[in-house]
Amino acid sequence: MRIPSLALTAAAACLLLGAIAPQQSQGASINAAFKGQAMWIWQMPKTEGGNVAKIVARAKKANVTAVYVKSADGSGAWQQFTKTLVKSLRASGLRVCGWQFVYGSKPTAEARAAATAKTAGAQCLIIDAESTYEGRYSSARTYMKELRKRVGSKFALGFTSFPYVDYHPSLPYSVFLGPGGAEVNMPQVYWRDIGTTVTKAMAHTWRENRIYGRPIHPIGQTYQAPPTRDIYTFRRLASAYRAPGYSWWEWSPTSSKVWNALGKEMPTAEKASDPGWPTLRRGSKGDSVIRAQQLLASVTASGLKANGIFGTATVNAVKAFQKDHKLDADGVLGAGTWRLLGKVTVAAARSSRALIAASTEQIPRSATLPARRNELASRR
Repeated sequence: MRIPSLALTAAAACLLLGAIAPQQSQGASINAAFKGQAMWIWQMPKTEGGNVAKIVARAKKANVTAVYVKSADGSGAWQQFTKTLVKSLRASGLRVCGWQFVYGSKPTAEARAAATAKTAGAQCLIIDAESTYEGRYSSARTYMKELRKRVGSKFALGFTSFPYVDYHPSLPYSVFLGPGGAEVNMPQVYWRDIGTTVTKAMAHTWRENRIYGRPIHPIGQTYQAPPTRDIYTFRRLASAYRAPGYSWWEWSPTSSKVWNALGKEMPTAEKASDPGWPTLRRGSKGDSVIRAQQLLASVTASGLKANGIFGTATVNAVKAFQKDHKLDADGVLGAGTWRLLGKVTVAAARSSRALIAASTEQIPRSATLPARRNELASRR
């Protein structure tokens, strides 16, 4: 997470956006700390002066049900995330998760630091991997393997990063959100930084992130003094897209006006149409291609390698899948093929076959690709 100077009616929304939502079993099984409305905390001394009673009072007034408190940075655990703090917040009825910014240079040590959040009583941990993790597929696998060894296979994990996957072709989303990875995808939808509207930012984010098959919990922004109409639009769209929950970055710069907007009842969802799916074809490169190759390898006998390059082997695998399912066999991975591929692989994508496909190339050929743009760069 970056540093502040430093994501119709309900019935109509379901009709319009039914294909967007993750499988019902996914949404139903996620940790309660990822549901509802949450607020991120970076530095406790700057959060109501570290006064737990004031934090609880403000959170409850704004209908904030969970707080995500920074618990580690790289290989160092933060002293602010103590058992006493977590116990006090939880005793008040708030759900508490830790979050860690990771760099990728020392993945084993970072996993050790991450695991301290569970020891302190956290109900979940959120992994924040950004620019420093681009190209580090091997580090991501090492980190996730070591973290799962320390916290267990059932401990709730979230993953947050850039919202526009297509801008970051070498960031290992497919590892962090893959088998054994985070159960919840938490893209940073900071529309004012991106320089666009809430509606456009949310649509772009959903289009590029839905391929990973994880419930999407968008993070919105309360810094940079966003107008309350943007806050309302974000909340309504999160409901329209059937997000299980959403959260806000970050507590300390949030104005009283915005706090009031967070607590206001939102009786209806924003009108929204299906944002579409990424279109991948011969010549496409990046982590989205790796995700597609993983899914294709899990349901076909193609022997496809997940290398991040949409070449002849991938074209043939797409055509074979399309023929098997009576689709137009054009070798292009568009909306219709993505939709069916996701349904067919809902179980297989988490199987050992998918893991084998993912690990065929330890360092994918696409891992050297530069970012197209840092859509959140204005925060630097």
